[in-house]
Amino acid sequence: MSTTPTTDALAQEFVMFSVEAGVLRFGDFTTKAGRKSPYFFNTGLFDDGAKLMRLGEFYARRLIASGLEFDMLFGPAYKGITLAAAVAIGLAKEGRSVPFAYNRKEAKDHGEGGTLVGAPVRGRVLIIDDVITDGASKREAADMIRAAGATPVGVAITMDRQERASDDPANRRSGVQYVEQELGLRVVSIATLADLMALLQTTGDAALAANLERVAAYRARYGIDA
Repeated sequence: MSTTPTTDALAQEFVMFSVEAGVLRFGDFTTKAGRKSPYFFNTGLFDDGAKLMRLGEFYARRLIASGLEFDMLFGPAYKGITLAAAVAIGLAKEGRSVPFAYNRKEAKDHGEGGTLVGAPVRGRVLIIDDVITDGASKREAADMIRAAGATPVGVAITMDRQERASDDPANRRSGVQYVEQELGLRVVSIATLADLMALLQTTGDAALAANLERVAAYRARYGIDA
């Protein structure tokens, strides 16, 4: 599985930025899977120009460092639309201008019509999204890309939670592992849960460090096998 090393300076910078921006929060939250989580990462709170600009830059720096080859970006509706635009801008700032496209939830029957908007979907396509829960939405995105005659090659996300997608003891894979192993798509994450824990272990902020025990307990209960 593709993970970001816990000593990675870019990952640590991103986690700290997410905390300062209020995107990564600590407390008592219920996940989509119904689990009680001590932290919550909400990309919807990258909600102004400055935050989106920096987010796009983090994605771009991680993608360039990854060496993953792609010709264009695809943002699945709805969050992926804004994220793909931000990443395209971030890549352009790094000297690489690439086209991007996205889909509508419902087909348009006038104007240009169809469900795909933006640049023609062709070549090697990188899917841009925030997180991977069970991988189902990434399969849908990959199917749309193939239906357009292009080839999905990977998925770029913000945070890999590194936790099992199912509570079924016979299925201990995360959504990221499912996407890589079953869909054959490389996953590139800006940071991981391991990076978050590394920050909590080394931060000089006592209030922030106080969350380490609960996050570690959550990972011990729901984390993927090493």
